[in-house]
Amino acid sequence: MVLERSSSQTASTDAAFSLTMSNPEKIPNDFPASIRVAECVPVDLLRVFYGGIVTGGIAGVVVEAALYPIDTIKTRLQAVHGEGKIILKGLYSGLAGNLAGVLLASSLFVGVYEPTKQKLLETFPENFGALAPLIAGVIGGAVSSILRVPTEVVKQRMQTCQFASASDCVRVILAKEGIKGLYTGYGSFLLRDLPFDAIQFCLYEQLRLGYKLAAKRDLNDAENAIIGAFAGAITGAVSTPLDVIKTRLMVQGSANQYNGICDCALTIMREEGKHTLWKGIGPRVLWIGIGGSIFFGVLEKTKQLFEQGSQKSTNSERD
Repeated sequence: MVLERSSSQTASTDAAFSLTMSNPEKIPNDFPASIRVAECVPVDLLRVFYGGIVTGGIAGVVVEAALYPIDTIKTRLQAVHGEGKIILKGLYSGLAGNLAGVLLASSLFVGVYEPTKQKLLETFPENFGALAPLIAGVIGGAVSSILRVPTEVVKQRMQTCQFASASDCVRVILAKEGIKGLYTGYGSFLLRDLPFDAIQFCLYEQLRLGYKLAAKRDLNDAENAIIGAFAGAITGAVSTPLDVIKTRLMVQGSANQYNGICDCALTIMREEGKHTLWKGIGPRVLWIGIGGSIFFGVLEKTKQLFEQGSQKSTNSERD
């Protein structure tokens, strides 16, 4: 994700502080020196991109591997019609194949998000700096959806026990539905994930900014994790109805029970009640809350280690 511009300050914190500190003369004298001089250092966008690919991929894989069973339960709750029973066997169905997709998609998302955010922060007037992570989240989500949607389709069909392996799943989808089958529910995915990514990352950045301004120091690993958990849980809760619609569209296969997003929502409410749109909210909030804690915690720590390694390499070359 973001790379640090000083060894004691993560780049995402740098980006957040640039929302209010683009004019150095306005920074209070009692702020740490590392904060007051950070804005004087230009951002290497290519380096930020490479760092985002590495750190985003690591964070995404760690979260997916650790919390996959909760995601499976959530998917099965949302996919079942009416008061059908939930199967609790095979909670790791599709994990191996999904990790490869998550690695690539998470790397691409963070790799696009971070340099885009940094560039927007340089471009926007100070008063509009808070829009940078919001817009960057939308752009990162749109680009990474090229990989995230097929990964999600295969994962959710595996989670609902439709196939024995990811390779069989892809083969059958291509044979019966064509390449467009791998992008089933693409519109609903964007409708859910673009606002989700924008809100979650913007909320995370702003919470970190506010906390750091109040504490007048760098955040530790536990504080990053707690803020990430809060941002993830809130965003996950409010986006649950969109997630239910996306799940139903993605797992329907060639049956085409629903004819698009609106038809899916109306059919669910008519046949099963409005409360069905909130199915799986418990596991979803738990999954994304814990996931946000792990993701942002691992992300910030990995960025720190990545930057330290880069600085050592740079110093060695100079010597």
